[in-house]
Amino acid sequence: MKLLLVEDDFDLSGVLSRSLSSRGFELLCCSDGVEALAAARKKSFDIIVLDLSLPGLDGLELLHRLRGDGNATPVLVLTARGAVGDRIAGLNAGADDYLAKPFDLEELIARVGALTRRFGRDGEFRCGRLRYEASANVFYKDQSPLDLSQREADLLKKLMSRVEHVVPREVLRDAVFGADAAQAEAIDVVVHRLRKKLVGANVEVLNLRGVGYLLCDDASVAAQRPSS
Repeated sequence: MKLLLVEDDFDLSGVLSRSLSSRGFELLCCSDGVEALAAARKKSFDIIVLDLSLPGLDGLELLHRLRGDGNATPVLVLTARGAVGDRIAGLNAGADDYLAKPFDLEELIARVGALTRRFGRDGEFRCGRLRYEASANVFYKDQSPLDLSQREADLLKKLMSRVEHVVPREVLRDAVFGADAAQAEAIDVVVHRLRKKLVGANVEVLNLRGVGYLLCDDASVAAQRPSS
């Protein structure tokens, strides 16, 4: 698995490099945002671990440009900016997970492993019988393409990027409606329509009232329910 590590702290970069290399990752390390953007555009990676405070080009801007290029490589943002607003900004920019410094090394490695398992190579993403191929921008239920509206597809992409994690309503609203002045409650209508099209996919879109939504496979939902 090829990993791009973008971190300007030399000591931390060394620790992460040794730990991830020992677990079988093939690493390329960059300490500058401009250098990292060029590397991501030139080579294919299975995952990117990205610091936000970088010389040359800020990590958020780097992420914006990658997603603007259509690069769907999963990105774990690693940063000292741990406030809620900073996390939302990172997710809105296209991050797939977010870990604030200081962090536990084993947790970072676990999150990297979870992202690579969920996405697989070439940005393929699975949950239950649902599959998303980023290269073709198509959702499948088993082998059959799903007929989704643009808003349904935008919503499902954001939920699939954070399987079993709550995605705040504001993040979903921005992903689906962009700069439109839509209320966060408008997401409920899109979710209602999407649920009908996901019948038989062995997934559920769960609502955490007042917070947001999360996507889980049926097995995960059943495991969390108390036994009778």
